Amino acid sequence: MVIAADGSAASGKTTGAKLISKKYSLQFLSSGLLYRYASYQLLKYKPKNAIFFLKKCFNNLNLKKLNNKNLHSPEISVHTSIVAKDQKIRNILKAFQKNFSKKYNKVCIEGRDIGTVILPNADIKFFFKCNLDVAARRRFKELRKTNKHINFADVKKAMRIRDNSDKKRKNSPLIQAKNAVIVQTDKLKNIKGMLNKMSKIIEEKIKEKYGS
Repeated sequence: MVIAADGSAASGKTTGAKLISKKYSLQFLSSGLLYRYASYQLLKYKPKNAIFFLKKCFNNLNLKKLNNKNLHSPEISVHTSIVAKDQKIRNILKAFQKNFSKKYNKVCIEGRDIGTVILPNADIKFFFKCNLDVAARRRFKELRKTNKHINFADVKKAMRIRDNSDKKRKNSPLIQAKNAVIVQTDKLKNIKGMLNKMSKIIEEKIKEKYGS
């Protein structure tokens, strides 16, 4: 079972992908955190040769590192949109993600180009959508837990810049795969409703692949 989950910032794709990964025992990977981690490393160390530096970083990457860093600051959000435009950097992370999907039989990867580029043959492709105001408030609430001085307007602006950049970039833009299932999270009442919708699609696919 291979599942792709794409969508814009704070659209609910990470939450949805984590929930179904736990429910169906899938290996979970967030490509967004990979790009944020790359951005974090570049901002921190300012290497002369960014490509060589990042290749070394991702050859030795322990996924636990992605959970131990504050990778959602507005500064990193804006810088990540710049990093994501670089084809050489995308190639490094693309190889990492494809190797991850080959390593395990059951995976769920979430990001912005998973269903179109990373896992074009995924069993299921989810595409998450959410109103920017709703998404920005979600991200603001999340960031306030670690930064009481963060400004809502700054968070919303950084998200708008990131999403517009992702949609307009030449390399692997944020677009909906033709056979993707839409998950409109601002229309769903709660997380349970989102999980139920996704589970229904997955159960149908399991029956289709393996029978009842």
